Amino acid sequence: MRQTSRFKTLGLGTLIAGVLGTSIFAAPALAADGGSYPDQNVQYIIPFGPGGESDISARLQQQYFQELTGQQLIIQYMPGGGGAVGWSQLNEMAGDGYTIMGTNLPHIVLKPMGKDPGFKTEDLKNFYYFHYSPDALIVTNDSPYKTLDDFIAAAKKAPGSVTVSGSGTQSANDIANRRFESLADIKTTYIPFKGTGAAVAALLGDQVKAEWGYTTTAANQRDKVRMLAVASEERNPLFPDVPTFKELGYDMTGGAYRGMAVPKSTPEDVTKKLSDIFGKINQNPEFRQKMEDLGFVMIDVPYEEMDAFMAERRQEYEQVAREMGIIE
Repeated sequence: MRQTSRFKTLGLGTLIAGVLGTSIFAAPALAADGGSYPDQNVQYIIPFGPGGESDISARLQQQYFQELTGQQLIIQYMPGGGGAVGWSQLNEMAGDGYTIMGTNLPHIVLKPMGKDPGFKTEDLKNFYYFHYSPDALIVTNDSPYKTLDDFIAAAKKAPGSVTVSGSGTQSANDIANRRFESLADIKTTYIPFKGTGAAVAALLGDQVKAEWGYTTTAANQRDKVRMLAVASEERNPLFPDVPTFKELGYDMTGGAYRGMAVPKSTPEDVTKKLSDIFGKINQNPEFRQKMEDLGFVMIDVPYEEMDAFMAERRQEYEQVAREMGIIE
């Protein structure tokens, strides 16, 4: 697994506006006809609402997928349950290689450890993981919380009064909030939304006092928000003045990994071909730079390395699940 760490800033709002204007949302036919794969457009389902990191990644991948295959990625959304609505339906879809779905860690591991979300981790046929984004505690530029200590002091003064937005329950954001509550001995009110886009909108709309987001969120909204701390081993080069939680005395690192899966019935040769295609996209220097410019940390986990990668993540998240009381 390879990883890079070069970051620059980019106007993400401008980027999204541009690609939204040219995207196609009509659903493609899903039956393969035996020709060379892919010989028609591929439906790419995002199990969250538009505007979040999963959507951003998919839209950046569109151009390079078409350059490599001559076909288009048709992006659609199936939000709900912090991704569970989509993942619970994936294996009911046609396994012909013309339907793929975004998957996220730790979501797909932690959710089935609690109550039944309608899917099991092992039933999701992941074929590529391509990046992650570090957790960050974010406030608006005019927030009275100038430092992490300010945030903690407010939460201690009136437990539960500090409202925090984030993605659905048992998502990376939810985990970050619960872990920080434990480490700082505070109590907040976590409000789950249908993805990062909605969570940051709640922050900017003064519906909440803070947001558990990512470095990518702060990069996109840097004229409106600021990070109090970031959950990475080292300071993010995009934000050299923002301390890590570790620097401030809280042993907390983590974030959200993003990848893709196909229905379990998808043939192995087609699954491998998809992995190869997205591997080539991920290694395209232009694409890679665009992702890094937006604050993503690139990784490369192809289909043949997925079992080992998922086993490592599961071991890590089982400990988190015990700390959160999801499992005993």
